[in-house]
Amino acid sequence: MASDTPFIRVKIECPICKTINEFELLRVGAYVEEGRDTDFSPKNIKWRYPKYQAYHPLVFFVATCANCHYSRELTNDYKDWRSDNKYRTFKLKAQKAKHLEELANADTVVRSLGEHVDVPRYPNESAIIKLHLAVYNELMYEYFSQLDLGRFYLRIGWLFRELERGDNPNAAILRTLLTDLSEEESRLGETIRQLVERRDAFTTALTKHFETEPIPTDLQAQMMTGGELLGESSTAFAQAVDTARSTFSDLTKQYETYRNGLVGTTDGSLVAPFGKWSSFDQFLRHLRERWDGIALSETDALQRAIYHYKRAFEDGRDIQPGNQQIQASYLIAELSRRVGDYDQAKQYFTSTIKNGQEFIYRNRDDKSRTALARKILELAVEQGRTNLAAAEPTAG
Repeated sequence: MASDTPFIRVKIECPICKTINEFELLRVGAYVEEGRDTDFSPKNIKWRYPKYQAYHPLVFFVATCANCHYSRELTNDYKDWRSDNKYRTFKLKAQKAKHLEELANADTVVRSLGEHVDVPRYPNESAIIKLHLAVYNELMYEYFSQLDLGRFYLRIGWLFRELERGDNPNAAILRTLLTDLSEEESRLGETIRQLVERRDAFTTALTKHFETEPIPTDLQAQMMTGGELLGESSTAFAQAVDTARSTFSDLTKQYETYRNGLVGTTDGSLVAPFGKWSSFDQFLRHLRERWDGIALSETDALQRAIYHYKRAFEDGRDIQPGNQQIQASYLIAELSRRVGDYDQAKQYFTSTIKNGQEFIYRNRDDKSRTALARKILELAVEQGRTNLAAAEPTAG
């Protein structure tokens, strides 16, 4: 029997405040992707559960504590953090002190971000917020991972891309809510119909009871009073049901009118508010004044991803030789192309192609090991040509 939810719920004790949180981990097959973009962003996500169509899967990428807002990528390592002696010995103590200090003061980055996580109302904006919190928490380590910071900012870029598409940012979630409401209205209507049928059956049985049962005249006279009261109650019940049904129908029509007013434009010209802020952009710009790690757009996020990927690539501690190294080199090239740094893109595309060819040749007898490298090599050649074509108008 298929599950009626795309999630597996997992309980994790927060390392910082000891709160037991229940997080939603996506099941395999919860959604399908119709391809990937050239920076590996999923394209045309289709959920098996239509009510989540407004959600990007990255909404569930980071686990954020409901109490203290501690945020970390939801992985098996996080689920088993108590068994991770290296994390508990070398990372947790310093991070915990810094995080709790932030939490103790009003209007800090941790509190300002964490208090605005609202997945039901703002799913993809909340995903961006949670990823920023993950970046902020990662930076609390003495030796933080440049690779993880690059990965987090890349995904922030993907989410901005999702938000910046033609449709109004909140249109999809509002349409989903209206769909849910319509389904519930239909279920309620069916329940009301069944109630009315049972009421009619009761009225018929009541009438028949008094008409056909051989009851002595004196007893029947005593029972008629009760029968009339039951009849009046049945009629009042029917009237109440009809009134409730009419009121609920009017309510859903009003909501639909309100929804259409919000999502009536499809060209992005209608800027949706975010909480008390006039827009999500205004909220982020306010936070940027206190922490320059806030990314304000897709391009901004990708530029930050490039910076951290380059640091990780040059340092070599976080990136393993082979497929991972080739993929990191390609991402630096492709993201550089996307933000218009064609010279740097050319440098890294060339490096990716050279190292990819060498890796494939050295491991030519192991096709499974070189499968990813072959795919990346094809992308590097194709996108390298695109980069050269884009750079030509600026040459000279």
